Amino acid sequence: MSSEVPVITRLSDLAALLSRRSGLFIRWSPELDRDVVHGGSRDALTGAPLPGLSANPLDVESWWDGRSIRLWAARRLYDYSHIRDHRGPGVRAWVLAGTEVGRGPDNEPLIECHEVLGTVDDAVMREVEDLVAAQRSSMWGPLDREQGAS
Repeated sequence: MSSEVPVITRLSDLAALLSRRSGLFIRWSPELDRDVVHGGSRDALTGAPLPGLSANPLDVESWWDGRSIRLWAARRLYDYSHIRDHRGPGVRAWVLAGTEVGRGPDNEPLIECHEVLGTVDDAVMREVEDLVAAQRSSMWGPLDREQGAS
């Protein structure tokens, strides 16, 4: 599966996709094939199997109220970008179409994947970091559980 998947190389391309489709998610993983074969994610604390793949929604919320979809996409990618570092080499963002089948231990959607739309290139992640930094918000950052751990 992963060798045939398109690569999203520009943040504006992801934003255009979000403006055309709903029911999309980001899944951070080195090998989506393996994730799908195993049927779902596992709770990192207990090892309990979860009924779907842990993912983050990309659908633009109504409260966003006409703001830049490009910034929305950047924010959604940035929220969990720390997973690339914590889970080791090869982890990337996969854009998936799916159906929510439950909620995970961090209240994240657990999805059944229906379609893989692409992976997000590192060049997009650099765009994301630049766009988020340009917002100059000291009150916002990635949702990194380990950031404050000692």
